[in-house]
Amino acid sequence: MRLTHVVRTGVAAAAAVAAALAFPATASAHVTVNPNTAFQGGYAKVTFRVPTERDDASTTKVEVAIPTDKPIVSVSLKPVQGWTATTETTKLATPVKTHGGDEVTEAVSKITWTADANSGIKPHEFQEFDVSLGPLPETDQIVFKALQTYSSGEIVRWIDEPSAGGEAEHPAPVLKLTKKADTTTVSTTTSAAPVAGGGSSDSGGNGTAIGLGIAGLVLGLAGLVMGVLAYRRAPAPAA
Repeated sequence: MRLTHVVRTGVAAAAAVAAALAFPATASAHVTVNPNTAFQGGYAKVTFRVPTERDDASTTKVEVAIPTDKPIVSVSLKPVQGWTATTETTKLATPVKTHGGDEVTEAVSKITWTADANSGIKPHEFQEFDVSLGPLPETDQIVFKALQTYSSGEIVRWIDEPSAGGEAEHPAPVLKLTKKADTTTVSTTTSAAPVAGGGSSDSGGNGTAIGLGIAGLVLGLAGLVMGVLAYRRAPAPAA
């Protein structure tokens, strides 16, 4: 075995691991809601994270639809510097009552954030928009269909609903709702580790993939070291 062959093998393994590490970050670059799990009947603060995926344009407007088939009575927005937020309401087909007994005939059906001049989300950056929601309906999930408008005029529609099989091309943000009695699922999915630049993290799938990738890189480097040692210990070929 030649030393150059061992080195080339180790370099190839390291490159493959690096490519695996890069893939999850690329695949997850879409509009998300974080955390992605909350309690039915409770209140939750959720964050819509919006990355800009274009090299030549900024994100200037974000629209998020709030379903009204099972309405959310209270929707509050946290101000975002450089952005103007507005809401639209829809008259409910069937009025709902609050915990205090008041009858509600309208509910927020859409939130729109519009960037002020020079405040758009620049290429390779992201912005987070916080919303307080509640009481959350007794349903398995809420699908928040979203539209992302770029300074070039392009509109990306994050409206594909989840389905069995592979990930949709433009998945809508989905908030999973769990009954209060089922605390195990919520405690494991809502704990969010901090990310660079602040804000809550995405679901743990990317973290698992990165952890496996790092382990593979360590094993590849260990194999390279063992190969070099074996080469040095091997007897010299006869003349």
